[in-house]
Amino acid sequence: MSASTRKKIAPGQNLLIDADDTLWENNVYFERAIADFISFLNHHHCTPDEVRHVLYDVERENIRKHGYGMHSFAEALVTCFEKLSVEPVTPELHQSIRNIAYKIAEHPMELLPEVPETLADLAQRHRLFVVTKGNITEQLGKVERSGLKEYFTAIEVVAEKNASTYHRVVEKFGLVRDLTWMIGNSPRSDINPALEAGLHAVFVPHDNTWMLERDDLRAHAVDGRLLQLSGFGELRRHF
Repeated sequence: MSASTRKKIAPGQNLLIDADDTLWENNVYFERAIADFISFLNHHHCTPDEVRHVLYDVERENIRKHGYGMHSFAEALVTCFEKLSVEPVTPELHQSIRNIAYKIAEHPMELLPEVPETLADLAQRHRLFVVTKGNITEQLGKVERSGLKEYFTAIEVVAEKNASTYHRVVEKFGLVRDLTWMIGNSPRSDINPALEAGLHAVFVPHDNTWMLERDDLRAHAVDGRLLQLSGFGELRRHF
């Protein structure tokens, strides 16, 4: 169902809201770090795009071993460098590469447009939950620094977002599926598995969504369980 034809949804909904690239900027900092890494590598045969494809493959493997977060990303850069470098990788080079990754943590929180006022408005009529994946210490730290924690009933940090995860979240908080919505920018993690778990979903796209989070949206227009918006602030018109 299109956003323009949907009536305003009744109060008392459970809104599960993604964090990175839904509430605040995140992937843009990783993209800058990758650009710095490619420049540092200065490969004479691989193009920047070819280096990125090697890195994406390494990241997929590292996620299986280390999960998400800064440590996993830093290790992926090191492994990618080892695969592509023609010179010996010294401990000093290792540290230089890790420093490229850990510079991301120095960035201040940058909330996306209309996020604080939209959360303040929604919290008056609905129950709000952060449901985000990643390193629990990193993700909880971001929530604290964002100044948004007061709007949420609970903060749930999970290792992965799939249908099983959403089933567990529903059971943990005693949620009614037909009154529960997952809101986020990632088709792969936020939208498709939430729909598979029988929830509703709201897709709020982000121009810099991580490559590994992109996917085709599953079509649920007929049953009205998928709402697509152009920005986070539009939630106030529908909820």
